[in-house]
Amino acid sequence: MRLSCALAFAAALVSVISVSAHEIGGTQAIATFDGRGGYQVDIVVDPDTLLTKLEVFAGRPVTASNRVGRLERDQRIDDLRNVIRERVAVWFDDGRTVPQLEYRPARAFSDLAQAPSLVRLTGVVPAGAREFSIANGLALGSYALNVTIGNGPVQTEWINGTDRSAAVSLVAPPPPSTSRQVAWQYFGLGYTHILPRGTDHILFVVGIFLLSAPWRSLLLQVSTFTIAHSITLGLTMYGVVSLPAKAVEPLIALSIAYVAVENLLTTELKPWRLALVFSFGLLHGMGFAGVLRDLGLPRTQFLTALLTFNAGVEAGQLSVIVLTAVAVAYWRSNAGTYRRLVVQPASFLIASIGLFWTIQRALP
Repeated sequence: MRLSCALAFAAALVSVISVSAHEIGGTQAIATFDGRGGYQVDIVVDPDTLLTKLEVFAGRPVTASNRVGRLERDQRIDDLRNVIRERVAVWFDDGRTVPQLEYRPARAFSDLAQAPSLVRLTGVVPAGAREFSIANGLALGSYALNVTIGNGPVQTEWINGTDRSAAVSLVAPPPPSTSRQVAWQYFGLGYTHILPRGTDHILFVVGIFLLSAPWRSLLLQVSTFTIAHSITLGLTMYGVVSLPAKAVEPLIALSIAYVAVENLLTTELKPWRLALVFSFGLLHGMGFAGVLRDLGLPRTQFLTALLTFNAGVEAGQLSVIVLTAVAVAYWRSNAGTYRRLVVQPASFLIASIGLFWTIQRALP
């Protein structure tokens, strides 16, 4: 019974290897109405991911991102514009329109990073139209829709996957969100970035949890990690420090693998572990900042959104600890059994996933 439960716990961890981390924030849609009858919608996309989606929807063999150069990739995307046109819909009132569509490829600006690509939709607002809505049939996770009408404030709505957005009034835009509304919205976004979507951060926190039974050791590590990622989250968002995602993401994956490997090699908290957890926290903070940049923070309530997003992240991490503690509570009273049936198999699997992600994210 004990062995089967432990194996079930370990098997649950294996299933996350196919989940993409940072699903939230991977796409952003920016709709602008110029006040003279024209509109433009820019959908920010990762070009490699976009090509994979288009080929799947078109029933074509999927191209490995490391097998083609940027020019060929962009040409293949452009050849599949009709698939984009079929799956991205724009409505005015209840009538679907057919906008002009342009794929604007990313331009690499360093060996490690590239600007995002854009799918740009343009057209003329139908006469008498009162409401606008959109559905992005290419989206996998939640994304922000930022709408600006004339000189009015930015209106932000969060859309789940392929769902159609709520109708945005073109004739009576709502007033800007209050501080309370912004705080609640970004707290929720921070929380959901950890649970259920932040697979890599979940595995890192579980790795920290598994090292030793004493709660004091766990709290030391979690507090160190929290302080570190809060520092770089703020500094990165204010432009004080910056590293390209192509460098940060493999290092985050490597930090997951390291913590899990150390769990296999030691049974107690070593002094250098806290220093390493602090360093890894700095990297994870840059990862959180990358997500926040994609979300489109409200300019007038930037600090409120930043602080409440971070609070949501902390609440998500504490939830992971509580859920993990409940899952392994049966074994924690017996140190030998806990290590043999939970710590070792789970750490091995987490290390394997972390190494897999490190290689995957490091590839061009």
